Amino acid sequence: MKTKQAKDFLVQQAAEQAARENLPLSDIEKKMMYFTESDASSCDNPVELNDEFETQYDTAEYETKISRLLHHTYNRLKTEDPERRRDWDQAIRTLRKGDHYFLVLWDTNPSSEHPRREFFKLLGVSTLIAVGIAIATFWAVKYDIDSKLYARYLLIVIVGLYLLATGVFRVLYRLVVVWLHRGTTEDDGPN
Repeated sequence: MKTKQAKDFLVQQAAEQAARENLPLSDIEKKMMYFTESDASSCDNPVELNDEFETQYDTAEYETKISRLLHHTYNRLKTEDPERRRDWDQAIRTLRKGDHYFLVLWDTNPSSEHPRREFFKLLGVSTLIAVGIAIATFWAVKYDIDSKLYARYLLIVIVGLYLLATGVFRVLYRLVVVWLHRGTTEDDGPN
């Protein structure tokens, strides 16, 4: 898959999703998804396009809007059309070979559409951790468990919980999956 083909497919899918969500998507917003300074075949005049875009739009709002739209598109493709989802994945792999603004939009995690739900998830996990620590302390006192014997395990558990809470495990998991996936897939050829 060539870079231009990949962008055509991705932008077309995003435009379809925007129509489904009744989300206005202007021509310049679509053109910005093609933006790159390193590939003249997919973006004719990047400086002029960027200047025109920045006079009309707020970049942060645009990136949030498009990122959310792209993730909705991908989720729809996962459930409705696995073949197109594979095409999406192939298009993203093609773009990863270069420097494309679309990847910034795709890799940005959109802010939650339900911030209250996210707050309660965090509160629930925090409460479970606090209850777990309280139960462990209660057992240690009740059964006279020597804390020096388990001190090194306690440190491992605390560090593990910290890494889990900060999302490091998720990032490491994604890196390992991407690394393993790159080793097993063959691309269709050069851009």
